[in-house]
Amino acid sequence: MGSETRSDRFSYALLTTPALLIYGLVIVVPVVYSLVLSFTDWAGVGIPNFIGFTNYVVMFSDPIFWWGLRNNGLVVLVSLIGQIPLGFFLAYVIHRRLVRHSGFFEAVIFFPALLSPVVVALLFGVVFAPTGLVSQIIGRAIGDPMFSLTVFNSKNTAILPYLIVLVWMYTGIYFIIFLANLQKTSPEMLEAAVLDGANEWNILKSLILPQQIPVFLTSAIYAVAGSLKSFEILWIMTNGGPSYYSNVLGLYMIQNTFSFYKYGFGSAISVVLILLSVFLILILSAIAARFTRRYEQGAH
Repeated sequence: MGSETRSDRFSYALLTTPALLIYGLVIVVPVVYSLVLSFTDWAGVGIPNFIGFTNYVVMFSDPIFWWGLRNNGLVVLVSLIGQIPLGFFLAYVIHRRLVRHSGFFEAVIFFPALLSPVVVALLFGVVFAPTGLVSQIIGRAIGDPMFSLTVFNSKNTAILPYLIVLVWMYTGIYFIIFLANLQKTSPEMLEAAVLDGANEWNILKSLILPQQIPVFLTSAIYAVAGSLKSFEILWIMTNGGPSYYSNVLGLYMIQNTFSFYKYGFGSAISVVLILLSVFLILILSAIAARFTRRYEQGAH
């Protein structure tokens, strides 16, 4: 038995070692390298000079960093209270056949998630331009052909077009996740609830939602991770402008690293992003584990 156990352990180690090596090369090594670079003034060429915590002091003193962090918070918030609940609502409507032609609506809802971020950014860049489609529609509605929408140039609302794009593009992903999980719900249980006189609200509140709590929490982890690292669409749409009003930390990092050749400073930003992501994901993971255990205990 002991020899068999050692053989099994060797087999497990043999199978997992390549994956761990790849993970280390792709994830761990770049993170450690970024951490080391964050304490230097490296500009992409030459020998890096150690400067201690200077990059972090400069970063935390920069108003663009704090505004980018604020915008990142809005992106996370919109993902958590916009994309996920809307994705669940649409999935529930389709699953319960509350609308006709559900197959058509499934395709329409999920289609934006299949598009290239570059295409989406170019499309909505035109839509939300000061003289773009939105301005033209409003101008015709109010009888002013010269109308120009300037609300998106304001400091406090410049991030709004990006938030709208994120909801439009990524709600379909959570829609598919919830729809797949809703299809696991026992039809017999739902039929019994209907026979007992339960209306649609009671079915949703008492039967569907409790089963979907783990899915909500897992989706929240996915949303937080994606929200903190995303910048591609914003980069093409506004490049953080006007001024820095629509900037996020990911774009702030890219700009400093590849536009200003501040590789050490960009690495410091990436370290903060990683730490922030890990912190939020650990909190959500702990909450998810707690609710999952509670749900499993209730099920038994």
